[in-house]
Amino acid sequence: MLENALKGNKGYWTLIIVLLVIMGVAGLCYLKQFTFGLGITGMSRDVSWGFYIAQFTFLVGVAAGGVMVALPYYLHNYKAFGKITILGEFLAIASVSMCLLFILADLGQVQRALNVLLHPTPHSVLFWDMIVLNGYLFLNIIVGWNVLEAERNSVPPPQWIKPFIYISIPWAFGIHTVTAYLFCGLPGRHYWLTAILAPRFLASAFAAGPSLLLLLCFIIRKVTNFDPGKQAIQALAKIITYAIIANVFFFLCEVFVAFYSNIPGHTVHLKYLFVGLHGHGVLVPWMWASVIFMTVAIILLVNPVTRQNESILMVSCILIFIGTWIDKGLGMISGGFVPSPLHHVNEYVPTILEIIISLGVWATGFFILTILFKIAISVEQEVEA
Repeated sequence: MLENALKGNKGYWTLIIVLLVIMGVAGLCYLKQFTFGLGITGMSRDVSWGFYIAQFTFLVGVAAGGVMVALPYYLHNYKAFGKITILGEFLAIASVSMCLLFILADLGQVQRALNVLLHPTPHSVLFWDMIVLNGYLFLNIIVGWNVLEAERNSVPPPQWIKPFIYISIPWAFGIHTVTAYLFCGLPGRHYWLTAILAPRFLASAFAAGPSLLLLLCFIIRKVTNFDPGKQAIQALAKIITYAIIANVFFFLCEVFVAFYSNIPGHTVHLKYLFVGLHGHGVLVPWMWASVIFMTVAIILLVNPVTRQNESILMVSCILIFIGTWIDKGLGMISGGFVPSPLHHVNEYVPTILEIIISLGVWATGFFILTILFKIAISVEQEVEA
């Protein structure tokens, strides 16, 4: 099936070249970080996790979101998701690959990752995060590739693949739960110190991941004759609707608890994010944009008339993807570190080099995704022919 990745039209190869150029530029910037160290980033003593870990956190959610098509298809035999389940699994592969690259970028030098393997510490949540992420990557590669190959040969998937399929479903919930434990296990960071951080992460994931998947389906349908089917699109839209409502509800619960209890350690982070603190408020417009995007998307998706309009549905998915990215990819990390436990405000802003390296990781992920989707769509077209 790999040979399908070597065939494509002008648009396909243009996209591949653009992604390779971005990856090359980012690679040069990473060499600068490799030799100089993390001093090229905007991180500091007070903010020790920055843009890299923020992107990692968001993308773990995108990877976990693939289970929203795998679960109905494999466990409940929901045939409408038959065409997009493979795409969801391949999206998970690309997303987990980006997660691992962002961790390597955050370590400063790649060889430091060996410390996790050479000196395993089961008491460390980071150790378990390494286990679940690599395990999920392995499961999706095994399941996705073998199911696609069976589809190409017009035969049922092999029986031995079923245990891997069933394991991959709870594993998807596990990867984002462990990621949430990385944050909420830190007692000095009150913004993250909440028992509903894992459910909040999962709700956000099940909105952002399927939103991106739906957007990719619309793009693929426009440039090829692949059609995921109206029933699949609308079913996924309903999943996104309930997930984004749950995400906003969990956030409002956090706001109520913080301000009703009026515990300063909990309120200062929300004040910093939404109204600014001590004259510092670089994230204020971003956070309000996130709230507006998610609110507008909910209004559009709750109404069946607007949800069934695919142009409006596409806009809603874009709003949700950007809104959840701002919430988790910008506000979650900075909101936890600023202000510090001593209530000092030391704002974090990523540097240009940090952003370029991050763009390179995103480009690498989309490079992997483009190749995998090209193979999957080619096989679908072969089968239909």
